[in-house]
Amino acid sequence: MTQDNDLTRRDFVMAAGAVTAAAATAGAPAIQKVRAANDQVQYGIIGTGSRGTYLMKHLKDIETGRCIAICDIQEDNLKKGFDTIGSKPKVFKDYHELLALKDVEAVFVLTPLFVHYPLTRDALDAGKHVFCEKCLVFKPNEVHALRADAARHPKQVLQTGLQRRYSYFYQTVKQMVDKGILGDVHHIHAQWHRNMINKPSALWTMKPGGESNINNWRIYRSMSGGLAAELTSHQVDVSDWMFGSAPEFVMGLGSLDTLRDGRDVWDNIQLIYKYPKNQKLTYSSVSTNSFCPCFNGSRAEMAETIMGTDGTIEITVGDGPNNYEPRGNPCIAWWYREPPKTVTVGAAAAKKNEPFVAGATMVAAGGNVRPIPIMTSDLDFAKDDSFFGREARFARRWLTAKGILAQEEAKNPVDTELRSFFQNCRDGGTPRANLEIGMNDAIAVILSNLAMDEGRKVHFDEIEKMGLEPEKKRT
Repeated sequence: MTQDNDLTRRDFVMAAGAVTAAAATAGAPAIQKVRAANDQVQYGIIGTGSRGTYLMKHLKDIETGRCIAICDIQEDNLKKGFDTIGSKPKVFKDYHELLALKDVEAVFVLTPLFVHYPLTRDALDAGKHVFCEKCLVFKPNEVHALRADAARHPKQVLQTGLQRRYSYFYQTVKQMVDKGILGDVHHIHAQWHRNMINKPSALWTMKPGGESNINNWRIYRSMSGGLAAELTSHQVDVSDWMFGSAPEFVMGLGSLDTLRDGRDVWDNIQLIYKYPKNQKLTYSSVSTNSFCPCFNGSRAEMAETIMGTDGTIEITVGDGPNNYEPRGNPCIAWWYREPPKTVTVGAAAAKKNEPFVAGATMVAAGGNVRPIPIMTSDLDFAKDDSFFGREARFARRWLTAKGILAQEEAKNPVDTELRSFFQNCRDGGTPRANLEIGMNDAIAVILSNLAMDEGRKVHFDEIEKMGLEPEKKRT
């Protein structure tokens, strides 16, 4: 029997049941109760540049925390941060002065990558909880050092900024993988492509002063991990999460082909990660083209494709205003079922004169597979739904599949990760993006760059011996 090309009511009911079952254990974002003013987490922010200001736009509306101090070495960043947060925080240019404030319970480290570790170390030593943007560390020796630092401060929360871990959609897909709804998942492909020729990014554009200008930190190896740190890190974390482990080894190719303006980070990279159960992640990031083949080409730049023997998920996060969509784009999660299993034609069937069907014919007969949208909880079917309620939900799913309605998360994952951090500061809970997860992510970045630099397969257990000797100067 061939698979019907059109999505049917039965498809949606089956999809709803599977996704609802998966989501039940994934858990929707926690609903925070409004805390009294004296129970708010008093926090400071170190780094009020582009990323810092972005997070401050979210932080200012989260009632469970209050910003009482900010720090940056640049006057214009400080002014921008002060105006954005709106809580009239104390202002510093020396982060040590911020850490010396007894009222500061937690610190956000939102600086360029190369100073993440020393700031995180000093914040832990000052008795603060720490939220550090990815990557947690920059160099191999910092891997060992931060592990030791965190072990000395077991009661302090250390969370890294990997917001996909806090997305309802990604949590649901993880449960679908774990419950076998996609069958055996052995392959993931991820990409993050940008066209910096047609749509230059201010963050990645060379500014006067070259390497001496701190605002060029993303494009010099002395301060940055390049595309692997800024982009791949998010998506290799998704792969680690879905596969349930860190990779065994990585191999890849990087080059600087187009953006020859004095930078020394690659402008395009391709990577392959191999995991313990023969699972693989293939990854691509280029700087001269933004096309993404997922979602019928309706979204540019970034997505992950999670492939199993029984189905595939295409997924990407929502984003804010950008070069392609001034209003931003919602999260998308599409589920494709594999064609039904075929029965091998054997001797018994041959005796009945049943025709033999070649494998290629069977594939062609299956037709195109249409996506089933994975919806948020407000659109899940429930046992106690009325007839009209179910019909309305079915209609909304159908309209979503046709591209008329958009998928959307009930809670922005960025808001959820920030609220979760404040909650863990109070209850001592372990963050979803904890030290181990953040460290695995940082190690993947370090070793990916090493694999491309040395043109070899780099095993992840090599990190245990790296950085233990005094670092040699780059020649």
